[in-house]
Amino acid sequence: MANPFKAFFMKLFSGLFRKKKHVKLGLYGPPNGGKTTLANRICQDWLGEDMGVVSNIAHETREIQIKEQISIKNEGGKELTFNLVDTPGIATKIDYEDFIKAGLAEKEAKVRAKEATKGIIDSIKWLDEMDTVIIVLDATLDPYSQVNITLIGNLAAREIPVVIVANKIDLKKANIKRVESAFPQYEVVGLSAKYGTNMDEFYDALFKHAS
Repeated sequence: MANPFKAFFMKLFSGLFRKKKHVKLGLYGPPNGGKTTLANRICQDWLGEDMGVVSNIAHETREIQIKEQISIKNEGGKELTFNLVDTPGIATKIDYEDFIKAGLAEKEAKVRAKEATKGIIDSIKWLDEMDTVIIVLDATLDPYSQVNITLIGNLAAREIPVVIVANKIDLKKANIKRVESAFPQYEVVGLSAKYGTNMDEFYDALFKHAS
């Protein structure tokens, strides 16, 4: 039987993309990849403050979060200013029972499932606002998922600059080469947003692809 949510998810990618005057840098990817952790790391590095709340339960971020006018500089004195957009994790299926398994009460689980579904729709709609997209993946997981392939494929078709982050390299099961093999056409930066490992390499990639 066809999955109506999955069909709707695929349909949302058919929108037109357009450039904006203000550079918008979007953090995208599946739930629990570390998008908000990376957003917090960027904001701490350059603004001295966090951007959002981090949780071990999927879909903690269920609304678009924006931090405006972040300016970063490289060793050569070059400056890049952008609005950072942290988006809810994208998934092809939302089941409230998964939240119950994670420890939430049934009522709370159903509310979160509803909010997570809206968050996914908003994330995809916001793609046409982005000038550059950072795909944040959990480097311990198989990168060949439907979400990853669909998201990256559509960005490629519309020639939106992409940098892929292989996050959580502090974990033993992390495999950066597997991510690189999955998406060889893109620069892949292995880092640990939690501990700040390889953030200089990440910022170098931003200057290369977002400026």
